[in-house]
Amino acid sequence: MDRGFYIIMAAQFFSALADNALLITAIAMLREIHAPAEYEPLLKLFFTFSYVALAAFVGAFADSMPKGRVMLISNTIKVVGCLMMIAGTNPLYAYAVVGLGAAAYSPAKYGILTEYLPHSKLVIANSWIEGLTVGAIIIGTMAGGWLISPYVQESFHSVDAMLFGELAGSLLDYSMGAIAGLYMIAALFNLWVPDTGVDHRVLHSNPWFLLRDFGHCVKLLWLDKLGQITLAVTTLFWGAGATLQYIMLRWAETALSIRLDQATYLQGIFAAGVAIGAVLAGKLIPIDKSVRVIPVGIAMGLAALLMIPVHSLLPAAALMVVVGAMAGFFVVPMNALLQHRGHILMGAGHSIAVQNFNENLGILVMLALYTLMVKANLPIWLVIVMFGVFIIVSMSLVRSWHQFNMREHKDELERLLAIAAAAHQPQHTGQTQTTGQMLKVYLPRPRNMVRNTVRFIRGPGRRNRRR
Repeated sequence: MDRGFYIIMAAQFFSALADNALLITAIAMLREIHAPAEYEPLLKLFFTFSYVALAAFVGAFADSMPKGRVMLISNTIKVVGCLMMIAGTNPLYAYAVVGLGAAAYSPAKYGILTEYLPHSKLVIANSWIEGLTVGAIIIGTMAGGWLISPYVQESFHSVDAMLFGELAGSLLDYSMGAIAGLYMIAALFNLWVPDTGVDHRVLHSNPWFLLRDFGHCVKLLWLDKLGQITLAVTTLFWGAGATLQYIMLRWAETALSIRLDQATYLQGIFAAGVAIGAVLAGKLIPIDKSVRVIPVGIAMGLAALLMIPVHSLLPAAALMVVVGAMAGFFVVPMNALLQHRGHILMGAGHSIAVQNFNENLGILVMLALYTLMVKANLPIWLVIVMFGVFIIVSMSLVRSWHQFNMREHKDELERLLAIAAAAHQPQHTGQTQTTGQMLKVYLPRPRNMVRNTVRFIRGPGRRNRRR
């Protein structure tokens, strides 16, 4: 990998880092202004709305100019959202602006790799993205809790007293300013993202054509006997994951009696568990066997119910690792199979757009239901029971759906799974290669990684154009 690749990865890491720190700070801002409790899940609803509303158009926008410029514009929009919060705008509206930037950023961050790298390096490149994303979730969530902790707030008070003599506003404005600084660092890296030399003329700019084309792609994936199962699973998973994020915070504060800034560490532990499960899935589950992990999703719902009797921190941390590992082991193979079917049916770009639309629609629906539960002031144990039962029932229905397809369309499904196995079979051997085995071949040695990073830091700050 050359220096341009590391610039792309650095830009994506700092942007994702800020995204995850921002949510915690925005929740703290809502509590500071004594907003109703149901406003907290509404933050994610406002953030996610742009993903759903603009799903048919963001791909065309990302293809209309160099991806580095798209990422720069998107991060600038996120900075504007942070500044709106500092200026006193309702956090819901300001967070919606950040979501607008994130929706535009999503297709660019995946699309640039296909433009910049040869196909032989896409596996390792995507593993870097997933690894950095998990790292950003863990570090960013903890950083958000750290920025609103009493110790850091006291430090901000000292700085405020030194600069302004007395408190001129909310100390959380300093936390938000730090997050805006992370977005600006990402934008700075965007300036140096290499030009891939790809022609960025948009084939179709008519919004009605884009809507019709997008609707056709959605229909195509949902009618596919294998794609419909994987899409249903990932849609349910991401909706449940977004809801669990809020349930976890409220459960930690209610059942474990810890503050919001401390509760964020449980989210980091959960993300670490997801990483463990993802690695195990990559090593153990070939792509044509992905549908066999659906029972793990059912078990995840059962494990979530174990949150109810837990009232101490150590068992809670252990439980979050287990639930996270189940989530990672469950979703990674299904996501890989979904991307494979999408690429076969309509191409990678359209497939990502359809996947984002459905998954974020799932987030909107489930968070809306959770908001109603909070507004009704339901006890946390009842919310957990309803959440766990929903996961168990919905995943069981998807499993029954797949079993029905296997009975009624067995030949077609076996053919599709054989295509998936053949597409991911290494050329030098007749055995199916798992994702973990592929990464073992393609991952750079740690010594080379350190050497390349040092060269990047010492190298001249000039724009690196791909030749």
